[in-house]
Order: sequence, then C-alpha cells, then structure tokens
Amino acid sequence: MHSLLTKREKEIFHLLTLNQSTKEIAEELCISEKTVRNHISNVIQKLGVNSRIQALLELIKMKEIEL
Repeated sequence: MHSLLTKREKEIFHLLTLNQSTKEIAEELCISEKTVRNHISNVIQKLGVNSRIQALLELIKMKEIEL
C-alpha cells in the first residue's frame, strides 16, 4: 500500500503525536524549524484541512499514523 505521506512527513507527525513542539522536532531530526513547518503545511494542503490538529486526526483515521 502506498502511503500518502513521505517518510519525513510521517516522522514529523509521529513526533507531533508525542506532543513535541516544532522546535523539539527540528532538533531531533537535525533540520530547521522552518523545514518542520513546511512539511506540516504540505500535509495540511494534501489533506485539505485547516490545522495540524485536523491533519493529525485525519491521518489517524486514515491509519497513516498511530497514537
């Protein structure tokens, strides 16, 4: 089955489920906070939702990520 998310997007949203901040995610993945925000924005656009919370809920429903 082909995933809607890239590997990096999946990593970022997994870390969001662990309640990590943009800054913490950036530090853990050795990327900039802007890059983290760009990945989140890309996923929000792909899903046609308005926020990272809505994106998380949709991804969980779609079984793209787990809690």
